[in-house]
Amino acid sequence: MSSGTIVIIIIAIIVVVAIVAAVAYEARRRRLRQRFGPEYDRLVEEGASRRQAEAELAARERRVRDLDIRPLSPEAQARYTGEWTAVQERFVDAPQEAVAAAQRLVVTVMNERGYPTEDTEQVLADLSVEHARVLDHYRSAYGISQRAADGSASTEDLRQAMIHYRALFQDLLGAETAASEPVAVREAAATPDPMNGSEPVDVAEPTADDEPLADHEPLADDEPLAEPVTSAPDLPRQRRR
Repeated sequence: MSSGTIVIIIIAIIVVVAIVAAVAYEARRRRLRQRFGPEYDRLVEEGASRRQAEAELAARERRVRDLDIRPLSPEAQARYTGEWTAVQERFVDAPQEAVAAAQRLVVTVMNERGYPTEDTEQVLADLSVEHARVLDHYRSAYGISQRAADGSASTEDLRQAMIHYRALFQDLLGAETAASEPVAVREAAATPDPMNGSEPVDVAEPTADDEPLADHEPLADDEPLAEPVTSAPDLPRQRRR
């Protein structure tokens, strides 16, 4: 075999390897974009390069793979569903306390599923692997909770926080829950839900000094999600005293 033929074969091998590598990299990029959705775009916009953002997302996948993330048992799903219903009902009379309880319940569910919850940024990174579509809901809810702790959140803010927390809560319960609800969950769902408006709330007629609450609109900072939770019914307004 002549030296020229050998050179041609080597060049052909290099070209084939480069094509295979390019195809594999593009497939990896598509997979990350599909899995992380808006979180992928956010990291690309904030990071120094697309490669760095993809490396960060791949590292998150490896970390979560090493965690003991587990689904909830049907009994736990039923128990937490009942607890959430009770939290919702508290919102009418005590919205700030209800939001704080919703935050604690979400953290409790995270812990039971195996997510570490000590560091907020790490919580967001870990959740992005399996719950990317509701991650912005959690960011918004957590921000409102911080303002509520400082006393600077309005009732409308608190109402939106409950809706945001509920999006993550339902996702954490498990996608299989809706398709195969245990009996206790169905019984809890049958309880009148003030968030769904299934039980009328006695609200006093507004006076001239009252300012009506604005209809629910998405927060200005919210990014559209891959599967936005737009059908969630609004919470009832706080009962005027």
